[in-house]
Amino acid sequence: MDVGEYPMAAVTSCGSFRVNCNLEASFRMKRNSLSVVNKIVQSSPAVKQPKVGFYSSLSHTHMHTVLVDWGSLPHHVVLRIFQYLPLIDRARASSVCRKWNEVFHIPDLWRKFEFELNQSATSYFKSTHPDLIQQIIKKHATHLQYVSFKVDSSTESAEAACDMLSQLVNCSLQTLGLISTAKPSFMNVSKSHFVSALTVVFVNSKSLSSIKIEDTPVDDPSLKILVANNSDTLRLLKMSSCPHVSSDGILCIADHCQGLRELALNYYILSDELLLALSSETHVRLEHLRIDVVSENPGQAEFHTIKKQSWDALIKHSPGVNVVMYFFLYEEEFEAFFREETPVTNLYFGRSVSKAALGRIGLNCPRLIELVVCANGLQTLDDELICIAECCKNLTALGLSECEVSCSAFVDFVRRCGKRLTHLSIMEDVLIPDGNYNLDEIHTEVSKYLGRIWFPDVLPIW
Repeated sequence: MDVGEYPMAAVTSCGSFRVNCNLEASFRMKRNSLSVVNKIVQSSPAVKQPKVGFYSSLSHTHMHTVLVDWGSLPHHVVLRIFQYLPLIDRARASSVCRKWNEVFHIPDLWRKFEFELNQSATSYFKSTHPDLIQQIIKKHATHLQYVSFKVDSSTESAEAACDMLSQLVNCSLQTLGLISTAKPSFMNVSKSHFVSALTVVFVNSKSLSSIKIEDTPVDDPSLKILVANNSDTLRLLKMSSCPHVSSDGILCIADHCQGLRELALNYYILSDELLLALSSETHVRLEHLRIDVVSENPGQAEFHTIKKQSWDALIKHSPGVNVVMYFFLYEEEFEAFFREETPVTNLYFGRSVSKAALGRIGLNCPRLIELVVCANGLQTLDDELICIAECCKNLTALGLSECEVSCSAFVDFVRRCGKRLTHLSIMEDVLIPDGNYNLDEIHTEVSKYLGRIWFPDVLPIW
C-alpha cells in the first residue's frame, strides 16, 4: 500500500478537455447529419418526395439512433463519465436530457470531492469557484465521504478551506485530506481558527478512517476529540510537520484506536520512550510507520539517535511493520543516523546524502526493501552499493539520480541481487564507463542477471 495515498478521484484538465470535445463533436456530427438528410429529402428535384408517414419514420429512426447512443446509456455508465468531469462541465451535461439530470442527482456522484482553493495572483492551477463549493456543501453534505482541500501558498486559500470545514456539520466523512501544494499555508492560519474548523469535522463525522493533516497547527486536544468520536474506525493518520502535536497526542491515538494501521509523523517527535510505549501490549500493531526527517534549521539542528533496543521492541510488537523514512537533510546532518541496526524498510533521500551514511546503510539496515537516492555528489558509490547488495537480502527496488557508480560495480551489484530486483530505475548519467563496460554494453549484462530487458532511464520514474 502506498503510504500516503488517499481514494480521491482526480482528473487533469487535459483529460477533461478531451472528454468535453468528444461529447461536443459527437453531438455536432449527429446534428449536422440530420440536417443534411433533411436538405436532401426536401430540396432534391430528382428524388420523389416521400409520404409524410415515411418521412416521419425516417426521422424517428434517426432520432432513435441518437437516443441509443447517448440518452439511453445505462445510469452506471453515465455516472462513471460524470465522475471524470469538472464541476462546471458536469452541471452543463446534466441539462442534456432527463436521464442525465437524474444521474446528476445520484448520491454516489457526490461521495468523493477534491476542492481546489487558489488565488489567481499566486497560482497557475484552476480553482474551484467558492460559490460552487458552497452549493455542493449545502445540497450534498450528507453524501460527502471522501473530501480533500488543496490550497496554494496563500493564507487566504487556507483560511477559505477552514471556513468550508466549519460548514461540514451534516456530513459523515470517511477520508479527509488537507493538502498544501506549495508552502505550508495552513500554518499561517490562526491556530484557534484551524482547530475550531477541524473539530467540527471530528465531532460530526463518526466514521473517519483516513486523515491527512500534515503541515497544519493541529494539537493534542483536537486529537483527543478525534479519538473520542472515531476511535473504532481510524486506520490511517498522517500528520508530519505538526509542531503542536506531542508524544502524548500520539500515545492518545495509540491507546484508543486499536484499528490504526498507518501512522506518519516527524522525526523530532520520535523518541526511545515513544517507541517503547507504542510497543506495549495494549497498543496497536502498526503495518506502516512513516517518519519524515526534515532539516528545520540547516546546519543548526543536531538530530538525536534512536537506540537499537527501542527499534527491537517495536519490531517484536509489530513484526510486519514497514518503517519508511524520508530524508531531507544536508550531508553534514547525517551523523546521528544508522549508527546502530535500524529496521527501516524503505529509504528515500530527497537531498544529497553523504557517502559515509550510505556506507552505514549496508551494515545496519538488514530489513531494507527499497532505496532511492536523488543526489549524492561526485564521489563514486561502488563500495557502498556492493555492501548494500551483500547485506540487504530483502532489497527489491533501487533508484539512483545525480550520483556516480562505475559500470563494473553496477553490474556486480545486479549480479549479487539477481532477479529479486523488481524495480531498477537508474539515470543514464549515473553510470560511468570503465575498462569493462560502456553504456552501449551495460544493458545486455544487466538484462542477463535480471532475467528481463533493462535500459537506463533518461528521466526518473519515482
